[in-house]
Amino acid sequence: MTESAGNDEAVAIAAAIARFEAETAPAAAATGEAISPWQRAALIEGIGARVGIQDLDEGGSKWLS
Repeated sequence: MTESAGNDEAVAIAAAIARFEAETAPAAAATGEAISPWQRAALIEGIGARVGIQDLDEGGSKWLS
């Protein structure tokens, strides 16, 4: 029979496993809530519409041309 690993060997094996897991783990997810592409488009369109309405309120020359 073979001898079991000593304390130093066990610590080295545990450290190697921990290092392997750290190096091969997937990247952490970004913090905060992600905005879906649909929501982003809606927000951009909403801001664009607000600017257009303000232009119309200021005389609307851009709309009447």
